[in-house]
Amino acid sequence: MEKGLEIIQYVLGLGPTVILPIAIFFIGLFFRVKPGRAFQSAITVGIGFVGINLVIGLLSENLGVASQQMVERFGLELTVIDAGWPSAAAAAWASPVAAILIPIIIAVNLFLIFIKFTKTLDIDIWNFHHFMGVGAVGYIVTGNIFWAIFVAVLMEVIVLKVADMFAPTIQEFYGLPGISLPTGATVSYGLIGVPIGWLISKIPGIKNIEISPETIQKRFGVFGEPMIMGLIIGIVIGLLAGYDVGSAFQLGISLGAVMLLMPRMVKILMEGLLPISEGARTYLQTRYKDREIYLGLDAALAIGHPANISVGLILVPITLFLAVIIPGNKVLPFGDLATIPFYTAYITASRKGNIFHSVIAGAIVISLGLLMATNFAPVHTEMMQGLDQFTKLGSDISSLDTGGASLKWLILKLSQLVAPLFN
Repeated sequence: MEKGLEIIQYVLGLGPTVILPIAIFFIGLFFRVKPGRAFQSAITVGIGFVGINLVIGLLSENLGVASQQMVERFGLELTVIDAGWPSAAAAAWASPVAAILIPIIIAVNLFLIFIKFTKTLDIDIWNFHHFMGVGAVGYIVTGNIFWAIFVAVLMEVIVLKVADMFAPTIQEFYGLPGISLPTGATVSYGLIGVPIGWLISKIPGIKNIEISPETIQKRFGVFGEPMIMGLIIGIVIGLLAGYDVGSAFQLGISLGAVMLLMPRMVKILMEGLLPISEGARTYLQTRYKDREIYLGLDAALAIGHPANISVGLILVPITLFLAVIIPGNKVLPFGDLATIPFYTAYITASRKGNIFHSVIAGAIVISLGLLMATNFAPVHTEMMQGLDQFTKLGSDISSLDTGGASLKWLILKLSQLVAPLFN
C-alpha cells in the first residue's frame, strides 16, 4: 500500500503536462477512441500544455519582476506574501488528506453524472488541488478527516454545477465546443464577478461603453492588434516599475509575445482534444441518447483569448494599486499577478469580451479577494508548512488563488464555525 502511494505521488509530482496526457489517453480508450489516435491526442494535449506553460512562464518571470520593483519603488508596506497558485497547489497535493481524496473526487464526479446532477466529466486531474486544498484547510481547522472529506466534496459539487451553468457561455465565447471549465479559483471569482459585471452593464452611461479587441483594432488599426496592445501595456508597466526605456521596451516585447503566442498554444491543445471530444460525444449518444456530457478542462484554455488576456494585463497595475489603498489589506500581490486572466475568464465571457466592463468587475472582485486572502493568511501559512522553501520566509503567506477565492474562503469560515464541535 505504501509503495503504491509512493508511485501515485511520484506521478502526480510530474505535474499537469504528464498527468493530463495520461488521463486523456485512458479517457480516450474508455470512449472507444482507437489506441493510436488516443495516444496521439494525449501527446498533442501534453505538448499544448507545455507550450501554454512556457508562455505563462514568460509572463510570470517578466511581469513578476516588474511588479516587485513597482512595489519597492513606491515603498508599499504589505506584510503577507502572495506565494502564488503553484505553491498553494503543491501544498494541497502534499497535504495528509490528498491521497484519500483522489479516488473520492473521481468517484463523486462519476456518481453525479450517473444521477444527472452534472454534465461535467472533470478530467483535469491536476486541478483537483482546488478540492484537496479546501480539504486540507478543513483538516487544519477541525483536525477531523471526515470533515476534510466533506468540504472537499462540497467544493467539488458546487464547482461542477457552476461549470455546467456557465458552459454554454464559455463554449460560445471561447469557441470550445463540448468543454466546461471546472477550475476551482476560476469558478470562485466568476461566481461573484459575473453578477457584478451584469450590474455594471445596467448602469446608465457606463452600459453603453463598448471596448473590445475588435473595436480597439477597428479604431486604432495596427495599434489595436493584440500583440501591440501587449507591447504598450508592457512598456507602461515597465516605466511604472522604474525601468529605463530600453528595459521597458523589452518587457513590452515579452508581453506582446504572450498575446501572440498564447492563442496558438491553446489551438494546439484543442487539436489534441478534438478526437477525444468527438469520441465521448459518439459514445454517450449511443448509450444516453438524451444526455450531453462536457469535458471539464483547465481554464488555461480561456486565457488565450485577446479580450481576456487584455483584461488580465490591465488589472495587474490596478491590483497593485488596490493592495495599497484598500483599508485592512495586508497582502502583497506577486505570485498570482500573472494568473489574473484565469480569474477573469468567466467575467470576460459573460460580458462578451467588453474589456471596459470586465476590468471594472475584475477590479471589484480582486478587491474582495485581497481582503479574503488577508483573512485567510494564518491558515494558509499553516498549510504551507510542508514546503521547506516557504518556512524560511519569516512572514505570513497567502495567495489570490486560494486565500482570495470566494468558495475556499467560505469553506474556511464554515470550518471555523463548526470546529468547536470536533474539540
